[in-house]
Amino acid sequence: MAATCPGTAPFNQTWDFSCNLDVNFETEEHAFIAYTSLAVDKELQPDKVRKVMSVSNNKLTVHFEAIEARLLRASFSAFVDVLTLSTRTIQELGQN
Repeated sequence: MAATCPGTAPFNQTWDFSCNLDVNFETEEHAFIAYTSLAVDKELQPDKVRKVMSVSNNKLTVHFEAIEARLLRASFSAFVDVLTLSTRTIQELGQN
């Protein structure tokens, strides 16, 4: 399963900056819960920043691309904030 943010860059646009994030979860179900929680949060500037997410083998994998380093940093940072909240919620609810 994979999700991409809609929107395409202008023809002459280059995606010079990128990074990957892999997050291991205890179960495939936990990884999928995080995925579905985060997939609804679309990029504010899809013509300048894009991300692709997937889940496999208990791991959430995210690939970010941007046209500027500052946009990549902002997108990555915002994503990690929401990921942290999602992960803490999964941990707390999973302890029952």
